[in-house]
Amino acid sequence: MTPALQFAPELLLAAQGVRLAFFDVDGVLTDGGLYLSDQGEPLKRFHILDGLGLKLIQQAGITPVVITGRDSPALRARLKALGVTHAHFGTEAKLAAAEQSLTQLGLDWTQAAGMGDDWPDLPVLRRCAFACAPANAHAEVKAAARYVTQAGGGHGAAREFCDLLLVAGGRYAALLEAYA
Repeated sequence: MTPALQFAPELLLAAQGVRLAFFDVDGVLTDGGLYLSDQGEPLKRFHILDGLGLKLIQQAGITPVVITGRDSPALRARLKALGVTHAHFGTEAKLAAAEQSLTQLGLDWTQAAGMGDDWPDLPVLRRCAFACAPANAHAEVKAAARYVTQAGGGHGAAREFCDLLLVAGGRYAALLEAYA
């Protein structure tokens, strides 16, 4: 099976060697909207394409790390269902959280990619070897990103980022073949 997905060679070169991918939640894994239940509990909407993308990068040896300023039972349940075990919840100190994860996993910034959508994500994105932003990200984040997805946050943007990492790592075609 020949993959239909194509990325520019310079993007693939820049994303080679990635072993860890940082993800923001609101505006990246969700659409950024704030939904509240009648009791005031925050509700989140996740896209199924993004979920499979997170599973696929794990199969390819890339560790997803979630760093978010919020926390909720819905988010924790979703990450657990996807097998994401590295996460920092309710933190505004995203750079410190990212550095903690890198140290814990024995990796450095040259092996890291990141996806974020707003100013709090910039310190992490600016240090990553490969930075990505969803189509609906803030202009400053798009300017700092090496790649801006066609899809918006919560609408398949994280999957697009994951697919790029898989192609760059030479794992996309083999993973796709399992679904032939």
